[in-house]
Amino acid sequence: MENLRELFQVMTRRFGLLNKNCCRVGEAEISLVQSHIVYEILRKDRPSMQQVADTLGMDITTFSRQIQTLVKMELVKKTPFPDDRRVSQLTLTTQGNYVAAKINAEMNQYLNEVFSNMSDFEREMVIKSVKLLNEAMSKSTVCCKPFI
Repeated sequence: MENLRELFQVMTRRFGLLNKNCCRVGEAEISLVQSHIVYEILRKDRPSMQQVADTLGMDITTFSRQIQTLVKMELVKKTPFPDDRRVSQLTLTTQGNYVAAKINAEMNQYLNEVFSNMSDFEREMVIKSVKLLNEAMSKSTVCCKPFI
């Protein structure tokens, strides 16, 4: 039987998930965690800090430090909710939207190039398999389970 851990270790390295920074946009070095935060803020409409932290499975203290860095980089804007000023909502700034679009374009280009080395059938099989794996992982009771 194949060494499953090794397969995932290699895939992790090839995706660059161990790199300190995932990308550079202009002068900004964006970490992988920051990239995920920017993506989740883009995906949701004015989410609260707790909503994004929960989605990413991060404790709020660590998440808050990342948000402060993104605010200083002028990529994220943090404002109090009108109904409850103790809760902060997050939005991307114009620069944040640009960074999100740039990262998205680079990832899509990379994935398109990877999938170009496969037949249509292989591509569909991989996509279905990844969906199946994500679903099975969401049911896992062991670790690294994101809160959704």
